Amino acid sequence: MKSKYKSARSVIAIILVIAIVLAFTLDLYDIQILGNDYYSELNNTQSTYVVPIEAARGKIVDRNGNALMTNRQGNSVILNAVYFPAADTTENNQKRNTIIYNLIQLFESNGEEYVSNLPLKINKKGNVVFDGDDDDIETMKSADMLNLQPYATAQNCFDAMLEKYEIEGYDDETALKIGGIRYELTRMLFSYENPVTIADDVSDETIAAIKEDQTSYLGADVRVVAYREYADSTVAPHILGTVRDINAEEYAALKDDGYSITDQIGESGIEQAMESELRGTPGELTITISRDGEITEEVTKEPVQGNTVVLTIDRDLQILAQDKLAEICDATDYASSAGAVVVEDCNSGEVLAAASYPTFDLNDYYNNYEELASNDRNPLWSRFALGTYAPGSTFKPVVACASLEEGVITDSTTFYCNGTMTYREQDFKCLNSTAHGGENVKTALRDSCNIFFYNCAMNLGITKLDEYASAFGLGEKTGVEISEASGQLATPENREISGGIWNGGDTLQMAIGQSDNLFTPLQLANYCATLANGGTRYEMHFAKSIISSDTGTVEEKGSTVIDTLDLSESTINTVHEGMRLVATQGASRYIFNEIDTDVACKTGTSQVVVNGAERNNGFLITYAPYDNPEISVASVVELAGSGTETAEITAEIIDYWYQNNTDAKTNQKVGTILS
Repeated sequence: MKSKYKSARSVIAIILVIAIVLAFTLDLYDIQILGNDYYSELNNTQSTYVVPIEAARGKIVDRNGNALMTNRQGNSVILNAVYFPAADTTENNQKRNTIIYNLIQLFESNGEEYVSNLPLKINKKGNVVFDGDDDDIETMKSADMLNLQPYATAQNCFDAMLEKYEIEGYDDETALKIGGIRYELTRMLFSYENPVTIADDVSDETIAAIKEDQTSYLGADVRVVAYREYADSTVAPHILGTVRDINAEEYAALKDDGYSITDQIGESGIEQAMESELRGTPGELTITISRDGEITEEVTKEPVQGNTVVLTIDRDLQILAQDKLAEICDATDYASSAGAVVVEDCNSGEVLAAASYPTFDLNDYYNNYEELASNDRNPLWSRFALGTYAPGSTFKPVVACASLEEGVITDSTTFYCNGTMTYREQDFKCLNSTAHGGENVKTALRDSCNIFFYNCAMNLGITKLDEYASAFGLGEKTGVEISEASGQLATPENREISGGIWNGGDTLQMAIGQSDNLFTPLQLANYCATLANGGTRYEMHFAKSIISSDTGTVEEKGSTVIDTLDLSESTINTVHEGMRLVATQGASRYIFNEIDTDVACKTGTSQVVVNGAERNNGFLITYAPYDNPEISVASVVELAGSGTETAEITAEIIDYWYQNNTDAKTNQKVGTILS
């Protein structure tokens, strides 16, 4: 007799089998009948790849719309992994090498430069040696590249390269060239989604040859790309800056923002500071490879050029400032003199011009960097932004403002100058030991009387001196978008940090712009502008506005007030009148009398030692027009001897501005308190 439990289990099993069969039948019906079109299409498509299309960088123009940095179209040669043989077999590796060899022969016959970042070369003796810095060599030996030990020799690296890329049958020189391009493909993560450029800015002749012979140059393709071009590559190089290929660390940090390993990025200057605006939006090229090997390409997203950055500088004023600075520096000491000049709008913080000398040509930066970098006169160094100088007597208006505001002196206070004074058993001399007699603050500014300002410093004290100097922005960054030095304000705290001790005599030296004071020409221009406008310190800036390449809308950057000095009208007028006396009765009068615009200024010198001999750097801060200040100018000429010798630069700048300036505006009157 059968168990009723066994019978029930049999029935359940049969039901389950029937249910499973029905489920598979329905699934099969859905796939083969209902989803036939979808799955047929899916089955026919092997893969789809999206390749970024480079977007042109935005333009850089001056305040009047004159082009400073633009783009031109050119052709680059890339290797495209969709068509290039894979590196999966010895046969395919040899095919790769043959194609690359053909390309090298084409490039060399047409005088084209091609990629070569492998840090190896063959010397005159025929030996393989390293040819690169330590980082490049370390990268080459890394696990991702040749996978060698750190102690591997150059010959070890060469042999590993031959083995890795299966380069056979070529002499060493040719093998190294082929290996250089193979190495670049590895380094730049060559893939379907990432074609790699192997030659930039090639001729039409080379392009035609590649297009006409797709067998010899299989996988090589031509890309129309935008190359940076300068209206004049000598204008404002320290401001405009440079671009370079993105490095591995930057790529890792920025790839989520849409950067690719083959992108360029701003390296310095405005190119770096305004990278987010200048960088365009990459497009997309979608490549589809069907199961039967058919390849189709479609631009699925057009690239968008970067925005236009409008600078505050005036191109023609910039050229004048550069040329005149070079002329004066060369006349001072052709072999050794250097300098800088900065022009600022007193009422906005806009930099109208900023020049450094010696300077350089931006094209030479890319074509001859090693020579520029090794030049002992440092033409790549931006003296107006990174150079720090003891300002000499240009600092005295700060002391005058502080002394007047704190009630240490009035405009009629007189100190007697006999050319020297003794403080704590130490002698302190006036300029050239000159005895000026009785001096008030205005005549002391005119005559640059050290004795007067020593007395002010003794009565005022270092704390108040530093407080006012800091309020004027001395020893602090000005806020410009490009790299700048902070400089240093002479304070007991800073002296202590450097391991020294602050003495009473240091306060006197600080008051005449010596001691530990080190300021940039940018800071001196901004300090002068703050004096001129009555006490409002603006953040200095080079970017005036941004023009969207997509919509054409203009975003004005505007001005930012950093600080407002609560200076009395009496203090402002007294210091202005003293600075006016410098221009009308001082040594610089012979130069400023030749121009139509009234100015106020303060000269300065600071002592330096060059080749064992004592020399002076010359400084001048100036604002104009005197009755209604609009611009400030700060200049320094190393080894000039005195600030008066820099006046010719300033005079030509001011004369040009008021003969050619179309930006005339109504400005705050002198002596009006700004809140």
